[in-house]
Amino acid sequence: MSARVRAQGLTGAEVAERTARGEVNDVPPRNSRSAADIVRANVFTRFNAIIGVLFLIILAVGPIQDSLFGFVIIANTGIGIVQELRAKRTLESLAVLGETRPRVRRDGRSTEVPTERIVLGDLVELRTGDKCVVDGELAEADGLEVDESLLTGEADPVLKHPCDPVMSGSFVVAGSGAFTATRVGGAAYAARLAEEASRFTLVRSELRGGISTLLKYITWMMVPAAIGLILSQLVVEHSDPAEAVRRMVAGIVPMVPEGLVLLTSVAFAIGVVRLGRKHCLVQELPAIEGLARVSVVCLDKTGTLTEGGMDVADVRPLDGTDPARIAQVLRALGGAEPHPNASLRAIVEAYPPPPEGAGSWRTTATLPFSSARKYSGAAFAEPGGEHSTWLLGAPDVLLADGDGALAEAARLDREGLRVLLLARAADEPDGLYGPGPAPPHGSEGPEGAERRNGPRAPGGLEAADGGPPDARPAALVVLEQRLRPDAAETLGYFAQQHVATKVISGDNAVSVGAVAAKLGLPGAELPLDARALPADRPERARQVADGTVFGRVSPQQKQEMVGDLQAAGHTVAMTGDGVNDVLALKDADIGVCMGSGSEATKAVAQIVLLDDSFATLPSVVAEGRRVIGNIERVATLFLTKTVYSVLLALLVVSWQVPYPFLPRHLTLLSSLTIGIPAFFLALAPNRERARPHFVRRVLHYALPSGLIASAATFGTYLLARHHYSGPGSLTAETSAATLTLFLVAMWVLAIVARPWTWWRVVLVLTMGAAFLTVLAAPPLQRFFALNLVGAAVPWTAVAVAGVAGLLLEVAWRRVAAALPG
Repeated sequence: MSARVRAQGLTGAEVAERTARGEVNDVPPRNSRSAADIVRANVFTRFNAIIGVLFLIILAVGPIQDSLFGFVIIANTGIGIVQELRAKRTLESLAVLGETRPRVRRDGRSTEVPTERIVLGDLVELRTGDKCVVDGELAEADGLEVDESLLTGEADPVLKHPCDPVMSGSFVVAGSGAFTATRVGGAAYAARLAEEASRFTLVRSELRGGISTLLKYITWMMVPAAIGLILSQLVVEHSDPAEAVRRMVAGIVPMVPEGLVLLTSVAFAIGVVRLGRKHCLVQELPAIEGLARVSVVCLDKTGTLTEGGMDVADVRPLDGTDPARIAQVLRALGGAEPHPNASLRAIVEAYPPPPEGAGSWRTTATLPFSSARKYSGAAFAEPGGEHSTWLLGAPDVLLADGDGALAEAARLDREGLRVLLLARAADEPDGLYGPGPAPPHGSEGPEGAERRNGPRAPGGLEAADGGPPDARPAALVVLEQRLRPDAAETLGYFAQQHVATKVISGDNAVSVGAVAAKLGLPGAELPLDARALPADRPERARQVADGTVFGRVSPQQKQEMVGDLQAAGHTVAMTGDGVNDVLALKDADIGVCMGSGSEATKAVAQIVLLDDSFATLPSVVAEGRRVIGNIERVATLFLTKTVYSVLLALLVVSWQVPYPFLPRHLTLLSSLTIGIPAFFLALAPNRERARPHFVRRVLHYALPSGLIASAATFGTYLLARHHYSGPGSLTAETSAATLTLFLVAMWVLAIVARPWTWWRVVLVLTMGAAFLTVLAAPPLQRFFALNLVGAAVPWTAVAVAGVAGLLLEVAWRRVAAALPG
């Protein structure tokens, strides 16, 4: 057996030289807009352009109080920029904590470096769970199996050997190795594929898409209404062009829902900051709202319900095997695997490998653990000259049905323990390649080439069909799993929120069910073995929908189960931390992984829990519900204003009367009934489950509300025009119409603010008190041009508003009953 050759990698001088030449992996960060992009996105909008032009027109004709709407827009835009920049800083600081730091070999030493500092020619090391961050060519391979499904769509792992290519975006499912970087930065395969997909994704959210649709409808309504209003006011107020311009602008400005997009951006940005404080990295912002829509959460047991670490609770010899020999084998297996998984790490802690030297076991071949295979193994040359092959893995995979050891393993599984079988393979080593590098392509002859590309592993570790070889049981290794202290509470939260929870694990179904039962998960007492699921998709989908706990699930089955749930109309979230979860995480509507998870899982997940706390998930769900529910509330307020503004303009055009308001009046009304309350409502807690059909729901509420508000306001205005005459009559008519519109808009606000809490009551009362202050204080009366004359018309305005309020209640109840969810 030849000794393993270890390449030294680049020297420090070579790294510096290549960095200076620009041969470095300078891929731009994912999901991040520059500060300039954020400013442009908030300032240069269609509606800001409309408002800006109207603002300049009013500044030209005066007075200053009619241009207040422009200053409000400037302030709102500034708030939006500040909040998004704050969210950007939070995301970038969290991304540094959760970023992939691949290991490269330089000057003969292995060291972690940021991904962007890998240079052309670097020797990058690979272990199970690592993601290939650049393209390269393998220099070393020790049982290396790479999953390229994220790039090629092929689900089966590829056995890799020296000189084989490695593509960025693939990930290691078994074994270890090292490759030389041949393409870095934008030239890498995954970087070219992801160039478009990796851009800032906020605009592709369902919520933002719905708002874009609403804005399109609004534009269609605005154009004819604005044109008619401009012409009518020029005709009606022909003797005073400045007054005509002011009332024309007053009619157009409220049609623009200027704060809706702002508050949506602010709500998302503040959500990012809030989750960031809990060490939750949101890699794609729509995930905040997506998780709020989730109806099923699929959990991987290890790393989610249980902590990553385990302890060896017991080792039970079988068939009279000598305990001392078992200990020797376990020590040798621990020393044979340079990058052990969690189970093997527990064994290494209990049975530390002996130092190399005389009398030690020499590893001649290894088979790394993979989730699809469910076992690992190694072949050894023992000190006495004997050769042996040992396997460690799932008893129900390695043993034939009916074997006596299975009954004992099943009993331990029912206690929630994890059981591994130590077994000696019946086949002895057959001379295939061991842990060292395979010969270069073409140097091993036809038989060697067949071995290099075939399914068999070295040392009799796999049967000819790729399955486990015949094995003689030697011992049961019993591992105790550590339950997460917060898991039961989190599962209880999902149950309260009517979110179905399914545990999908590669471990034994009975063991997984016992763990889930300890955490109080309903249905855990009836675990299903995924190997028994039918091939027929409709029947499989039915069993997946009905079941709660599934064991012995292969990575591809996890992906299929997620697809079955989605096909049934569910929004599915998948949590996991291992490479066996990657395919399911990628296909799920929302992928959530632990910060300590593999690089591959972090690369495909939308949400990374950096502190590994499963208890953070309810916070993410709550944040999503807050965003969606509250934006629906404030969208209803803004769209109601747009609807009544358009209808008022059409009524004014039809009756050929002066527009009843000046810009200052609608600035006051918009601020007190929409702008200020909407800001608080958009950021308030909201535990309501997200409901579908955002655009439909908002329009169903806004259209009748706007119709009732415009009819009540214009009716009061016409009554006032018949009552008042002489100088100052238009001011009195405007004041009466303003009072009615304010009261109706406040009624809409009161409905939207439900269910009542103390702070919402205070908010509504404060807005009402502010308006009364304007009506009562002479300086404010003069500033806002409001003057209620007499008692008959003002009280009529109140009565009309009261009738409108009752109509609003009826309309909202009917809409609520008619809409789904």
